[in-house]
Amino acid sequence: MVLKIAMRNMWRQKRRTILTSLTMVGGFLLAAVSIGWSDGTYSYIINMFTGDRLGHVQVHAAGYLDEPSIYARIRDYGRVGSAVAGVPGVRAWAPRVYAAGLASFGEKTSAVRINGLDPELEHAATGFFRKVFDGRPLSGAPRQALLGRGLARILGTAPGDAVVVLSQAADGSMANDLFDVAGIVDTGDEAADRMDLYLNLGAAQEFLSIGGDVHEIAVLVDDLKGVGRVTEAIRAELGDAELEVLPWQQVARSFYDAMQADRQGMWIMLGIIILIVAVGVLNTVLMSVLERRREYGLLLAVGTRPGTIVSLVLGELLGIVLVSVAAGALLSVAVNWILSIHGIPMPMSLSFGGVTFDRMYSEVNLRSLVIPAATVAAAAMAVGIFPACNAARTEPARAMRTF
Repeated sequence: MVLKIAMRNMWRQKRRTILTSLTMVGGFLLAAVSIGWSDGTYSYIINMFTGDRLGHVQVHAAGYLDEPSIYARIRDYGRVGSAVAGVPGVRAWAPRVYAAGLASFGEKTSAVRINGLDPELEHAATGFFRKVFDGRPLSGAPRQALLGRGLARILGTAPGDAVVVLSQAADGSMANDLFDVAGIVDTGDEAADRMDLYLNLGAAQEFLSIGGDVHEIAVLVDDLKGVGRVTEAIRAELGDAELEVLPWQQVARSFYDAMQADRQGMWIMLGIIILIVAVGVLNTVLMSVLERRREYGLLLAVGTRPGTIVSLVLGELLGIVLVSVAAGALLSVAVNWILSIHGIPMPMSLSFGGVTFDRMYSEVNLRSLVIPAATVAAAAMAVGIFPACNAARTEPARAMRTF
């Protein structure tokens, strides 16, 4: 009976009820789009950052990330890679070799980072061949090299030229050889492209005298949200204390910490939205209670309990909240879905973590529905307690005499 009366009271002042509902729907929509936009944009950045370059999980010799060294290597990487590939959730893997060196062409010399990679495995994992914009990708020829766009500009080289590469080999000798420039690479990371030189994995191993070892195995997973689970599964599968298996959050700790710090701004905006909703609801419910003072006084005079009055006021507010949350959920799903497909073009492109992007995308997820629903409902019901208690404390004689 109390619920039936509360639902009937909702529409006694249709205009006020609609305005209150619109306040909640607007707050829900702003919160949902803010969360969806934040999650979608960062998911896009993370996918670009990890899928195109870093990998979702990395395997190294223990301690390699703390102190990178040509001597901290993964032995028998083929066996390790095969074990990793057999873990459920793993999509691809790619072995890599790293070393510092110098590259010379004519009278120009520049410091370089030597990257040895398996062309087929690397392309299957990160789509590496798509980054070659001039010339051709690495083939089976042993004396081929790819240069970053900035490095090629510094040295003044083009596909077809030959560069001299020097480095320190693992056996203590001076490694030096002549490599033909097969193509130029543009990864989107200007700093990396000024230093990166790419060799076939076998050529790099021979050049650095490291036998069949590698420094890193990059792993790509099917689902970004399952990185933690896959990381633990790889550790269990390898069961080798000399190998370190780390998710991208630990490999790129500074990038991850900066991203987490930036995402905290979402909660500030959410707090502002809740405050706006709370003020609007409080004003509406308080005005409704003041207008019905005589009605509440009459109910109390005939024996209605104060708790029932509180239930009537909060029941009416609950009805408005449920309608508003349902409408806000439908509207926010539609808006986030549209933004997840088309995105919003930015006035100018930005580079973040070596990734350049020119659109901001939203995302439809459970968080963007649950958090706004919970916060809007909690804020509305919380501020409704004071007017409800105020109505329950009405003095019957004074109320009926005053109004």
